[in-house]
Formats: sequence, structure tokens, C-alpha cells
Amino acid sequence: MAETAKKEATYDDLYDIPENMTGEIIAGELVVSPRPSPRHSHAVSVLDIRIGAPYRFGEGGPGGWIILFEPEVAFGEHILVPDLAGWRKERLTNPPETNFIATTPDWIAEVISPATFRTDRVKKMPIYAQYKVPYLWLVDPIARTLEVFRLESGRWSLISAHADNDKVQVEPFQEIEIDLSYLWW
Repeated sequence: MAETAKKEATYDDLYDIPENMTGEIIAGELVVSPRPSPRHSHAVSVLDIRIGAPYRFGEGGPGGWIILFEPEVAFGEHILVPDLAGWRKERLTNPPETNFIATTPDWIAEVISPATFRTDRVKKMPIYAQYKVPYLWLVDPIARTLEVFRLESGRWSLISAHADNDKVQVEPFQEIEIDLSYLWW
């Protein structure tokens, strides 16, 4: 029996998913995930506040970054939606004319959950490495952990891991201290 060829997902397919879902295109496949839980959203929001003020606006930190919440980012044929992504301002000077950003971020944070754990670790991490994202953070609000990865020679190196109520100064935002206890709800 002949197998039917699978249709490659296109950007237009993202318009057909329900509003309470998030869609990404990974290796030609439309991957649909439920909207984040309140615990997940809380961790992302706190990270955005803690990093955004000093790095986006220069309030208590060096400034010089564009940090966005759930942007659509094109990595070649892949359209991914990291929880947070950051670009040094000199690399992302103007808003794109499209719904997605084609410039590789300088930093990505993924808040993992039972629904996205496999996709974030198995599918997205290799794409981020392939497209040379220098830093990746994995935040797990259930386990109450932060893992900080740096891309070295095309591979992810775990440079630090933190948990619970640790107060951390981690790359690429080592100029500020982040109290992890604020992330957990």
C-alpha cells in the first residue's frame, strides 16, 4: 500500500490554529501547543520584568537589548516561538515588515512545561544551535530550576544550573542579580 506524501506546513497554516493554541513550524511540521499555564506565564512575565528594565531600558543595568515576549522567529524553514528572545540592539535595528523576525536572537529563554518539554529540548534546542543562538535558558517552574546554556563549537554546554531561591548572575545578563524565588508561583 502506497503511503500518502505528507504536506509541508506553511506560514499560512499558522492562521488556522485555534486562538487558545500556539503554532510553530518545525522541520515542515505544524506543531500546536496549548497556551501556557498560569505558572508558566508567571515565570515568563517575571523574567521579562527582571531582564527587560535593565537591559531593554537601561534602568539599573547597561541597556542595549531588544527583548520580546513570544516573538515568531524564522530559523530558515522553521518558525519558532520562544517564550522570550533577546537581540543586541545593533543587530535588530528596525522592526521587521513581516510577522516574524528573521534575525537570529542573541539569547532565548524557554519556560518548559509537561506539554512543551519534549519539543523544547528535543526539537527546538538543536535548531537554536544550528542557527548559532549564543545563549539559551531553560526554566522549569514545576521543578523550580534554571539551566543556562552557552553555544560552544556548535554544541550546547551547560554552564550553570540553579534552583529554588538562588540569587543568580548569569550570562548574558551577568551584570544584574535575579532572585529565582520570584519566578515560582
